[in-house]
Amino acid sequence: MTKVIFVRHGQTKWNLAGKYQGQSDIELTDLGRHQAELLAKNFPSEKLDAIYSSDLSRAMETANIVGKRFGLVANPEPAFREIHFGVWEGMTYEEISRHWPDAIQLFFKHPDELDIPKGESFQDVQARATHRLAEIVANNPSSVIAVFAHGAVLRTILAAALHIPIKYIWSMRQDNTAVSIVSYDDDGTIVSLLNSTAHLGNERPISKI
Repeated sequence: MTKVIFVRHGQTKWNLAGKYQGQSDIELTDLGRHQAELLAKNFPSEKLDAIYSSDLSRAMETANIVGKRFGLVANPEPAFREIHFGVWEGMTYEEISRHWPDAIQLFFKHPDELDIPKGESFQDVQARATHRLAEIVANNPSSVIAVFAHGAVLRTILAAALHIPIKYIWSMRQDNTAVSIVSYDDDGTIVSLLNSTAHLGNERPISKI
């Protein structure tokens, strides 16, 4: 059995502004780095064999802050990048609603039917992320590994682990530096933790994309 500890990146300026980040390479805020340090201090495992991360800087920096505790450096993985939001990247919900009111309704009610202008589908995101994850799990038997990524892509991975349709991915929160734990073996998956921010104490998590 391989245990995978999934972590969303720390807070960014675009999280605060409510902007859709997608694959735009936005750095952490000072609070985001502090969140990562709190996670490192209170990581939910005393053992960590390897770290894999989206190659976007907000995920890599979060991963490497945690990695210092274990003497590990994150392996960059483009397959764990956030969904490509196309022309929506850098825009707020209100801005998108003005120009694409029908599409933004689908985004939350039927993400499985959404066609983001010049962007990526949730089905494609799930396919690329779960394919690479399966390879990593196969290459790390009986290990504890961490995967650092982003809100939307993590929702698709967790939906696959929970065997729920993409339509319902917004039923799961993914706050900044939230931790979810899934164990993988030949018989399937066991989800033992979902969106834990216990390591933040009284810090208020930011859940926006």
